[in-house]
Amino acid sequence: MTAEANPRTGRGTWVRVLVRGAVLTVVLLGLVAFSVLLAKVTLTPSPASEDLVTANLRPGRSLRQYAEDYTFLAACKQAGGNLLLGVPFGLLLPFFVPRRLRMIRTTLLTAVAMAVVELIQGALVEGRAFDIDDVILNTAGALLGYFLLGRRISHRYYTYTDDSGSPGPSAEKPEAEPKRAPGPAARTKTARTGSGAVRSRLDRLRGR
Repeated sequence: MTAEANPRTGRGTWVRVLVRGAVLTVVLLGLVAFSVLLAKVTLTPSPASEDLVTANLRPGRSLRQYAEDYTFLAACKQAGGNLLLGVPFGLLLPFFVPRRLRMIRTTLLTAVAMAVVELIQGALVEGRAFDIDDVILNTAGALLGYFLLGRRISHRYYTYTDDSGSPGPSAEKPEAEPKRAPGPAARTKTARTGSGAVRSRLDRLRGR
């Protein structure tokens, strides 16, 4: 039975390694493609907006502006676009972060990445400015993607590829060794102990 279990365990390990490599490759390509799209969307100069945009360091300021000065469709487009821009982080990052505190790590990584993008926008890109509300919306989009799909698929990935919980051949309990018969010395000792007990009982009876 052990000889049959070893080849099966080896094949299962190789299958898990291949699946892990294939999934991580696809996720990495997805991150690269998303990074290119993110750079195109956020780092493209907009000279026509140079006199209109201003930096925003106060959370909620731009959101109030969307609600007061924009039409409903324009506000949904602006806020919804920033939300959707963060969704891929919630889908892809869980595959690369440790399982412990995965949601918190994903949220922090998204916030840091988008804050860096916003800083580059404000410092180097014409017609762009740093907006803390964009960072908040992007991070909320990452959480949305994580709870809708990212948590589920990453959990299944780790459950399938993690082989630490599967017992191997070494986990089988060894067979109990047969009890050995007592040797001559043990039998002699037992006999002496028995005769001593008989003598002590006779002495007690005589004392009565």
